[in-house]
Amino acid sequence: LTETTSGLTYVVDRFKPWPHGGHITLIRGERSRLADFASEEL
Repeated sequence: LTETTSGLTYVVDRFKPWPHGGHITLIRGERSRLADFASEEL
């Protein structure tokens, strides 16, 4: 997934005209130990 292929992009674009809407783009993510384990084992 990228910024432009995520379904979240659609939602962000639809909320742009709403004066109470907003979003942020995260530079990096945080993963749990469970997510790290799953990506290595599965």
